[in-house]
Amino acid sequence: MASKLVLLLVFVLDLIAFGLAVAAEQRRSTAHIANGDGFTYCSYDKDIATGLGAGSFLFLLISQIVIMAASRCLCCGRAMRPSGARVWAIVLFITCWVFFLIAEICLLAGLVRNAYHTKYRRYMGGRNLSCETLRKGVFGAGAAFVVLTGIISELYYVSYSRANDGQASYNKDTGIRMGNL
Repeated sequence: MASKLVLLLVFVLDLIAFGLAVAAEQRRSTAHIANGDGFTYCSYDKDIATGLGAGSFLFLLISQIVIMAASRCLCCGRAMRPSGARVWAIVLFITCWVFFLIAEICLLAGLVRNAYHTKYRRYMGGRNLSCETLRKGVFGAGAAFVVLTGIISELYYVSYSRANDGQASYNKDTGIRMGNL
C-alpha cells in the first residue's frame, strides 16, 4: 500500500516547485539601455527570478529524492512480484527520470541565463548595444515539466507499491519430483 504521507509530501513539494517556477517566469530580468557620461550601458532590474528558479530547482530535487528513497529507487530492496503493476512501475520510473531531468535542465538553464548580465558599454556613435536577457518561456517549460514529473512520480510510487504488496509465492510445484523414481 502506498504511503499517503509520502504522496502528500511529494505533492506539496511539487506544488511549491511549480509555484516558484511560474513566479520566476513572471519575474524574469528585463533590461533597458541607459545613458551615462558619454557612453551607454545596459541597466537591469532586480534579479529575483534567479532565486525563484533556484528554489524551484531545489524543491523538485527534494521531491525526487523523497520518491526514490521511499521506493528504494526501484533497484534496491526485495524483488517485485510479477504483475502488470511491475511493468507500469518500470515504465513510469524511466518516464519520471526523463521528465525530471528535462525539468531540472530547463530550470538550471533559466536561472543561469537569467543571472547573466552583460557588462559591456559602448561610446556614443558606436554600434548598437545588445542587452541580453532570458528568453520568454524557459521557466514556463520548467514549470510544465515540474507538473509532469509530479504526476508521473506519484503514479510510479503507487504502481511500485502495488507491485510490492503481498509476498511472491515460490512454494508452488516446480516441476518433476525426484522422489518418485
